[in-house]
Amino acid sequence: MDINLISDTVTRPTPKMLEAMMQAKVGDDVFKMDPTVNELQEKAAKMFGMEDALFFPSGTMANQTAIKLHTQPGDKLICDKYAHVYNYEGGGAAFNSGVTCKLIDGNRGMFTAAQLQEAISGRSDIHVPYSRLVCIENTTNKGGGACWDFSELEKIQKIAKENNLEFHLDGARLFNALVAKNETPKQYGELFDTISICLSKGLGAPIGSILLGSKEHISKALRIRKLLGGAMRQVGFLAAAAVYALDHHIERLADDHLKAQEIGAILKSVSYVTKIEPIETNIIIFYVDKKIGADNFINKMKTKNILLTPMGEGRIRIVTHLDYTNTMHKILLKELKDF
Repeated sequence: MDINLISDTVTRPTPKMLEAMMQAKVGDDVFKMDPTVNELQEKAAKMFGMEDALFFPSGTMANQTAIKLHTQPGDKLICDKYAHVYNYEGGGAAFNSGVTCKLIDGNRGMFTAAQLQEAISGRSDIHVPYSRLVCIENTTNKGGGACWDFSELEKIQKIAKENNLEFHLDGARLFNALVAKNETPKQYGELFDTISICLSKGLGAPIGSILLGSKEHISKALRIRKLLGGAMRQVGFLAAAAVYALDHHIERLADDHLKAQEIGAILKSVSYVTKIEPIETNIIIFYVDKKIGADNFINKMKTKNILLTPMGEGRIRIVTHLDYTNTMHKILLKELKDF
């Protein structure tokens, strides 16, 4: 039995999710004739209190579409140095949209309103790219599943609006933040111009992300999705999994968070761990003694059928998820204690 903790993307559909997929009514989504996709998009838009939504095959494509619809080539995107849109989307902001990135040196992937104000201040003339878009990521992947403070997001949004900047949320793990901080989707829908939410991470769907925004934004996004090769046909089978996930897999994220806390408690108690990042949701990032080394630790755990992932600079990541059972949890805790 492999205990796969490299990501929350490794989950498989539950039996009931598979049943929902097999019973899905489908049509050609390119012609907007897939009833299950339409149901999903309407459901997500209503949940966030936003005008419209569009189903995408991946979170990267949803984010890249948002960047493209908010900017023109030569513009500037502002984000944290840890941001997924900068680090893990293949340079797509430059390739797809021709924009440069202004990186803010935040804390665990999160910057302050004061830092944003500083980033946009200074000269504004033909020598300098236009600042057009602010992107934030909640929870932060590279920051160890950290959750933004909502009041700080409100301050950032105020600065963005005062300076005619669009505001995009990469909400790949937004539902983890909502559960951890007892917040609501509508709070975020009121704050952001566009939001991407991933359905294939903590929510456990096999594929897919949603982009939310105004009707005008989603109309533009539909064309950009086509341009990027993301138009799909009888995709209602996958949309049915997403609908099921939104109905049944949000509240259970608290279980993933609890397991992460319990793993963190063990890591704090063992002598070979030198540092653990604060644990807020389902991601644990920690460092082991340099005499052991991250790669060696990961390889040793692999011999015990426990799969972890390196995050560079000696960082090791564990991600709890839907397929990580109580039995697996007990085995992992024992192996960490006995290492």
